[in-house]
Amino acid sequence: MSFVKRLLWIVLPVVLMASCRSYEKVAYMRESGISVAGDSTVNYTTPDPLIKVGDVLLITVNTSTPEASAAFNLPLIPSGNESTRGYTLDKGASLAMGYGMQNYLVESDGYLAFPVIGKLKVAGLHKSELVELIKSKIYPEYIKEEPMVLVRYANFMVSVLGEVSKPGQYPINNEKATLLEALAIAGDMTIYGERSNLLLVRETNGVKEMVRIDLRDKFLVHSPYFYLQQGDVIYVEPNGARSRSAGVGSAESLTISVVGTFISLATLVITLIN
Repeated sequence: MSFVKRLLWIVLPVVLMASCRSYEKVAYMRESGISVAGDSTVNYTTPDPLIKVGDVLLITVNTSTPEASAAFNLPLIPSGNESTRGYTLDKGASLAMGYGMQNYLVESDGYLAFPVIGKLKVAGLHKSELVELIKSKIYPEYIKEEPMVLVRYANFMVSVLGEVSKPGQYPINNEKATLLEALAIAGDMTIYGERSNLLLVRETNGVKEMVRIDLRDKFLVHSPYFYLQQGDVIYVEPNGARSRSAGVGSAESLTISVVGTFISLATLVITLIN
């Protein structure tokens, strides 16, 4: 049996090394990011996201007299079914059935082009600040009635990748979502997801942040990364079991099968000889 034992000492390290290499091949951006934990002494409120370069905004200006604010709204563009177009809502509402609003893109220089006013520096502002900025530009210089300005994100989305049931990019209609809510939208983590080492990728002022989060942390809700921002990417790494199974291909399976058969035959022969 000493021969079999020696053979096992040779084979087992090879299998273990192959398992380690499997994780290196399967996991994205491994060892990147810094670990963060929640702090129960700090009460983080629901964040008000900052407008970023590349954001797409839906902005409407409304007054009691639609004609007064018409110049400050982009023209409607056709959408939906042809048969429904041209139906105007009561009291001259700015939306028509079968038509949609155009959106504003925040350009690479942080500006967007607004009707009549011209270019506005918006990157780095909160939505409420942009509302006040637009109001100050058009009232009372252009219109005598204080307008109602509405700003919404048209691109508030988060991406969930890795070991979840439904990976993909998801829109957040209420512009507020937590880590747990995003995972729920993606069908929750699979049993193979690494719950202690979730990776969150976020861009702030043009700088990428990569942080590691332990979903088992009892103070998770007190983390500054518990609430998500537009464009956040959540990556759930595979655990060791998943990595090993993914890393074993047909060739490796054949090798393991042959080695196992050889060990069984060697054991049988030695047993018969003895």
